[in-house]
Amino acid sequence: MIRTTLVSAMALAASMSMAQAKTTITWWHAMGGELGQKLDQIVADYNKSQDQYEVVATYKGSYPETMTAAIAAFRAKKQPDIVQVFEVGTGTMMAAKGAIYPVYKLMKDTGTEFDPKSYLQAVVGYYTDTDGNMLSMPFNSSTPILYYNKDAFKKAGLDPDQPPKTWAEVVDDSKKIMSSGAAKCGFTTGWVSWVQTENFSAWHNQPIGTMENGFGGLDARLVFGKDEALVKHWANLAKWQKDGIFKYGGPVGGNDAPPMFYSGDCAMYMNSSASRAGVLINTKGKFEVGYGMLPYYKDVKGAPQNTIIGGATLWVLGGHDKAEYKGVADFLHYLSSAKVQADWSQFSGYLPITQAAYDLGKSQGFYEKNPGSDVGIKEITLNTPTANSKGLRFGNYVQVRDIIDDEFQKLLSGSETAQQALDNVDSRGNDLIAKFEQANK
Repeated sequence: MIRTTLVSAMALAASMSMAQAKTTITWWHAMGGELGQKLDQIVADYNKSQDQYEVVATYKGSYPETMTAAIAAFRAKKQPDIVQVFEVGTGTMMAAKGAIYPVYKLMKDTGTEFDPKSYLQAVVGYYTDTDGNMLSMPFNSSTPILYYNKDAFKKAGLDPDQPPKTWAEVVDDSKKIMSSGAAKCGFTTGWVSWVQTENFSAWHNQPIGTMENGFGGLDARLVFGKDEALVKHWANLAKWQKDGIFKYGGPVGGNDAPPMFYSGDCAMYMNSSASRAGVLINTKGKFEVGYGMLPYYKDVKGAPQNTIIGGATLWVLGGHDKAEYKGVADFLHYLSSAKVQADWSQFSGYLPITQAAYDLGKSQGFYEKNPGSDVGIKEITLNTPTANSKGLRFGNYVQVRDIIDDEFQKLLSGSETAQQALDNVDSRGNDLIAKFEQANK
């Protein structure tokens, strides 16, 4: 009996020792709700798959809050191994010399399998340096799409399988839907800055800024006010708001927009492809959801071009030991696997970041069984990206988005014209970009 107890105790001690020997990898992220729960599952599966590392994922709030927390933690020398940073924080992270450990270098230094050519170029191009090296690891890349209420379309006598392709069709469909009583408003949108401004310009092949939208250097500047199509579009949005066709969803992410679509008040809704999980959950049993590409103006030459990505990538921070970095590389390799990426993409609506993940989804019949689930992929790969449509890269752009929201609200209030509002976005935004340039020369 004593011998059995002793053996059991020794086995328990050995087990505890092995558990304690695991190297801890810390990951700060901005995924809440259903996406956060799925992320926790991915981390748990990884931790079970091997016995060397233990990833600890911590939700730190919104994208700006997560990025701010990581910067503050680095200054205090208490930074995590990995931090999730949204796409408009790329310029700021790139300029933080010494604070980041580029992914391409991490993979090489640790001898971890890594083939940058396996990633979708429309996704990774946003996160590479001028030499084509990947600086951060794509994880949750998205692009905006159109969601619509098929039941409202049917009630209005519209074809539920034909979403509007142009802005003229959006307005015509909205009027028919509203007059039929199928919905109170035609459409709403999340992220006026991302969807109705940045992506609008890219979709219409118009420049967002000089020097290839900031990719060419820190001295690039915004040119929204010179985009005649965008000026017209902002003016139209203000008019449509007055007519009740469009309902403003609020600043930043437009958090008032989703409930207007879920409730059936608005028949159409433009937001991230990654909103798919939330849309399906919140409309279940209420109405059937359809999916379409973003609308465009037929009279703008070159439209539609391609949309640009949103979402975030994973940046590895400096200041940790080799054992942790070996684990970070192993974890990033796991996250990039076709199985994990296909599952994550199919659940969330985020784009698969590798060709293998996309091909796996096709072989599984996912896109065939879920019509519309590949709309984001079709949009972002519709045409080869141009200098106007490959994305944007400006310092202090997180604050620039706040300016876009502020000026848009002034437009809606009637205190500014669309031209004045967008000119102010440029002047105020360029002041911030110039300060960033000065601080990082």
